[in-house]
Amino acid sequence: MTDTTGRVLRLLSLLSSRPVWSGPDLADRLGVTTRTVRRDVDRLRELGYPVQGEQGVAGGYRLGSGGRLPPLMLDDEEAVAVAVCLRLGAGGTVAGIEESAMRTLTKLDQVLPARLRSEVAALHGSTVILPGASPSVDPDTLMTLARAARDSTRVRFGYVARGGDRTERDVEPYRLVATGHRWYLLGFDLDRADWRVFRLDRMDPPHQTSFRFRRRPEPDAADYVQQSLTRNTYRFVSRTRLTATAEAVRERVPVHIGTVERIDDATSELVAGADDLESLAFHLAWVALDLHAELTVIDPPELQEMLRRLGSRLRRFGGAAR
Repeated sequence: MTDTTGRVLRLLSLLSSRPVWSGPDLADRLGVTTRTVRRDVDRLRELGYPVQGEQGVAGGYRLGSGGRLPPLMLDDEEAVAVAVCLRLGAGGTVAGIEESAMRTLTKLDQVLPARLRSEVAALHGSTVILPGASPSVDPDTLMTLARAARDSTRVRFGYVARGGDRTERDVEPYRLVATGHRWYLLGFDLDRADWRVFRLDRMDPPHQTSFRFRRRPEPDAADYVQQSLTRNTYRFVSRTRLTATAEAVRERVPVHIGTVERIDDATSELVAGADDLESLAFHLAWVALDLHAELTVIDPPELQEMLRRLGSRLRRFGGAAR
């Protein structure tokens, strides 16, 4: 990095740190003349940064809104703070930012010095998060898989299937997918010569190997994972038709439970899964009641009987209340 480039980046960092800087103050901080400051400000403007100059006693330079996002110039404490917050966000402590936090954390991890990585790990290890409804995922597992997917290197890990069987897997990792507070890996399983979806909370700490792989044409990660979850993961899978729009049904059905297809402007088809048929019937009934919609069971036949039994129980509850 040339002296000029480094100075311009330092100038940008200073402008980002407080609302207004006078020309002499900036010159003093940078160890240059006010004329050099003006030239460096012009360089930033040419690069797309909206540096505004104001005249008068209270005037000076300020970094306006809009334009290009300036590069972050972080000191050690700031870098550690950002990394810890991103780890918490990637773990699902802030709903809706898991994937973006994970992408940002991967970029930061690539340039974070080893001494700061150890500080981040120590701080994270001393942080306690109360457990929620979903199993937690080790941030180190997320980071290892994210780096391996980025670098196109194989990973090995022990895995416990839904039925409890434990196997060792040799996988080419492609994408990490978050659904609610649960994370999944889409990868190519070398032993099975096919694409597979792995739940991270069922995974032993993965080992990133030194074996690089040539990326294959991959399926759409979001669609593949959702299809896998609703059709291949659960013991029972249902197909039902609802007299409601697909948009309205999607708002009430989590993506890891069901997929919705539009039939027409007023009808949609829902494919949903569960390990317990009674729970599935209850959930489908709640969706239909909440939407004031008619529900028709297409498959499996035993779901229709379970809904009848659920209806009989609800009628008994209503009779007992009189």
